[in-house]
Amino acid sequence: MTLLKAFRLPSGLVNRLTSLAKATHRSETFYVTDALAHYLEDYADAQIAKDRFNDPKGRIISSSELRKRLGV
Repeated sequence: MTLLKAFRLPSGLVNRLTSLAKATHRSETFYVTDALAHYLEDYADAQIAKDRFNDPKGRIISSSELRKRLGV
């Protein structure tokens, strides 16, 4: 199911999006959806890393210990 959302975007960003969509024969919706999906995934990954870093029960290991554990 898809839903309609309306957003205000800076004109420069809109121009770049329009140009990209025309040049690649894809819809602007394709690029906005793809960009937002990637952003949200990256944001979630960063939040997990931040939470793990700030976990007082978490243990920090050195890069050499990590390589040793991974067998690299």
